[in-house]
Amino acid sequence: MLQLNYFPFELAFQYPFTISKGTKTHQPALVVSLGLGNLTGYGEAPAIAYYNVSVPGMIAALEEKRILIHRYALTDPHRFWHFLHHLLPGNNFLIAALDIAGWDLFAQMRRQPLYQLLGLKWENIPLTDYTIGIDTLQEVVAKVKAHPWPIYKIKVARPDDIDLIRAVRANTTAAIRIDANEGWTFDEATRLLPELEQLGVQLIEQPLPRTAIEEMKELKALSPIPLFADESCREEKDVPTCLSGFHGINIKLTKCGGITPALRMIKEARALGLKVMMGSMNENTIGSAAIANMLPLLDEVDADGPLLLKEDVAEGLQYNNGLISLSGGNGLGIRFWGQVRESKKI
Repeated sequence: MLQLNYFPFELAFQYPFTISKGTKTHQPALVVSLGLGNLTGYGEAPAIAYYNVSVPGMIAALEEKRILIHRYALTDPHRFWHFLHHLLPGNNFLIAALDIAGWDLFAQMRRQPLYQLLGLKWENIPLTDYTIGIDTLQEVVAKVKAHPWPIYKIKVARPDDIDLIRAVRANTTAAIRIDANEGWTFDEATRLLPELEQLGVQLIEQPLPRTAIEEMKELKALSPIPLFADESCREEKDVPTCLSGFHGINIKLTKCGGITPALRMIKEARALGLKVMMGSMNENTIGSAAIANMLPLLDEVDADGPLLLKEDVAEGLQYNNGLISLSGGNGLGIRFWGQVRESKKI
């Protein structure tokens, strides 16, 4: 019988974090655990307001289904995900947390790190970027100087935010990525592309609203910079629809429902010739470790949640100039503290 527990947290950011959808100073998150004997697996679901996901809502759903989860016999994480998918329909963030905990526990049962259980070798590991939220020009430059890193992801919302990119480029030779979070129009994007190319922008995430399907097709044909779908690629069904408008997809474990569907999404994206990135929703070390164990499958990664948060609830990841290293332990390779501690900054 599985032992289910959960732990709500409000984790402070090092800096107020602003994107086109708003500003927050803390990241609410729910950590879930699944125990069997003396082993415990952990998963995490950050609460995101613009997806209508809250910690109290996830707790209520867990309590309603607690008995059924307790009774589940974990013999295959893939089957466990299907059980959760039918038990908690539409609740992808919570499903993701439970799915991650299931994989963590199962890998511990098999006495393997998760990436080895997935049949992966620890090679061809992409570097993670460091995200800088929308801020004043002076503050953005100050963050770049305070956090030397090989790749920056700069959040933007308006065409005028190109001033931020110019300022970053004037202060570093590092690679630059842009995430517009649906903030531009087609005309704005086409006007900005030539200068963004000159500034050496490596890729652009979700420049247009996810509903602008025809405009994205046109923009892809025009763009010299790879375009990656974020809001346009939430679940498995979205992968083939992204082919016409994007060069790649950014998979979020929380949005798609966890490791199990993400593996299928990666396989389908590869078959279609799409590049694969995996992104962060400001997860702490637990959620970020799930991403990290899938690094050999990815072209690009944005797994910098523990670097952006002032606080953490676990350990097990090391960040060294963009390279993420695992602890070598079984499962996710993390140790849950059960309490909030101030995290180490780069």
